[in-house]
Amino acid sequence: MPLTLDRRLLIQGSLLGLGALALPGLAQAMTAQGFTHGVASGEPSGNSVLLWTRYVGSGETKLRCEVAVDEAFRKVVSGGEVIASPEHDNCAKLVVTGLAPNRWYHYRFIAPDGSISDVGRTRTLPTGDVARFGIGLFSCSNMPFGFFNAYAHAAKRDDLDLVIHVGDYLYEYAPNGSYPAKAMAGREVQPDHEILTLADYRLRYASYRLDPDLQALHRRFPMLAQWDDHELANDAWMNGAENHQSDTEGPWSARRAIAERVYREWMPVSDTPYNSFQIGSLATIFRPETRITGRVEQLDFAKALVGKDDIAKAMIEFRDGAWQDPARTVMGAKQEQWLNREIAQSVKSGTRWQVLAQQIVMGSLKSPTEMGDITPNGADPKVRQALMGIAAASKVGLPFNMDSWDGYPAARERLLRAAREAEANLVVLSGDSHNAWGQNLSVDGAPVGVEYAGHSVTSPGFESYLPSVAPQNLARALQGANPGLSLCDASRRGYVSLDLTQDSVRGAWHFMSTIAARTTTGTTHEERVVNWGAHAFAAV
Repeated sequence: MPLTLDRRLLIQGSLLGLGALALPGLAQAMTAQGFTHGVASGEPSGNSVLLWTRYVGSGETKLRCEVAVDEAFRKVVSGGEVIASPEHDNCAKLVVTGLAPNRWYHYRFIAPDGSISDVGRTRTLPTGDVARFGIGLFSCSNMPFGFFNAYAHAAKRDDLDLVIHVGDYLYEYAPNGSYPAKAMAGREVQPDHEILTLADYRLRYASYRLDPDLQALHRRFPMLAQWDDHELANDAWMNGAENHQSDTEGPWSARRAIAERVYREWMPVSDTPYNSFQIGSLATIFRPETRITGRVEQLDFAKALVGKDDIAKAMIEFRDGAWQDPARTVMGAKQEQWLNREIAQSVKSGTRWQVLAQQIVMGSLKSPTEMGDITPNGADPKVRQALMGIAAASKVGLPFNMDSWDGYPAARERLLRAAREAEANLVVLSGDSHNAWGQNLSVDGAPVGVEYAGHSVTSPGFESYLPSVAPQNLARALQGANPGLSLCDASRRGYVSLDLTQDSVRGAWHFMSTIAARTTTGTTHEERVVNWGAHAFAAV
């Protein structure tokens, strides 16, 4: 239905800053009455699914939800009522039950005035014996960098049953000035500054959720979602973040609480911090929380070297000391115990695959020691110096990303060892790094599983930081330095899809031809397969 304007909402919108009304689409959403941001679904089970919409009325509004087996809603089989309240930014969520397993459904919301939301499509998870299941994997979607073509490509597919977003669904930075320096035309977001307040976070979600390709993805598939760091602030951990300065931005606890609240308002998620989902006999999907539940602060070996005369000795002391400290956790002891127990139970029940859908790269990644050699002499001196530093760290066995599982090697070893002892067929799904990695995971030299680490939807990867290095040369050097690295792409954006069967998991990294224009033409892909019981990718 046409969106109608309300004077009271217009005034409220102007209080957020005149810039909020500078973009026609966002101005319409800021001042709109009715259903403003489409529909979404998530966290399905064999007989239920969580449904989401947003409806702006004059106050609290009771919505009616209908779930049907057909798009014309001739046979309504479930539904319910839910309140869209200004207290929750007019977002409304409810869990509908009594559904049949392994079935597609259509759903919609109806307002008291008879207006109807978009019609969404969702599905329940299968139970019993399951032959195949399709998954789409996404991460790192910084709107000002480009178009969400990965979402558009996946939304057109008919072979996916579920999509998983492992974080950085949006970014907290100002749209111009730092990351990126200037937003791509047509990809501006609001507010025009770094988000800090309740109104800021809500407005940023409102900006992102106007994107037609993101709306299409939500409308077509149920989603399992988990935040990473940028839904809060860059490089977040339990008690702080790299991009949070308490002296000028207030207590971290307040910002964290706001970010969590708004995420749960705007996303099709429950309030459960971590959980699992059963795909019949085929797979258990575990969705842990690796960012703020139990993560201790990231290490910085550059700081550890400050004031040290013998750099090589200091690096070795750092490697053998703080870096390998077993008390350093990503998930915290309670969540570690939960995950280890659930993996073992999944195997014991006869489930074929144990799929760990989490946020950060798990496989070890070290810099090539010849990094300086592949960097042209004309490269930025600061970049060259930094690369020489991480190459030197690599010579003593240190990785280059302390924000990934590489920064918490003891915690990673505990997890992989638990998976091996349980005889799990482990498939790890990851995001965060912006680049594509296919990794064979091992512990004590024995294979334990594989990792499909997805590249970003739009956020820049190595190609942005090392523009003078040919991507194929960088990929070749990285694979040479990391024996477990089966696939590496350091220059393209996209997403991963996985086809799970009883005998194998086939994963494809889909590479968009561009994010500078809204198009899915020219998309290519590269695959890796793991056979059941092999615990490593098949030879290519």
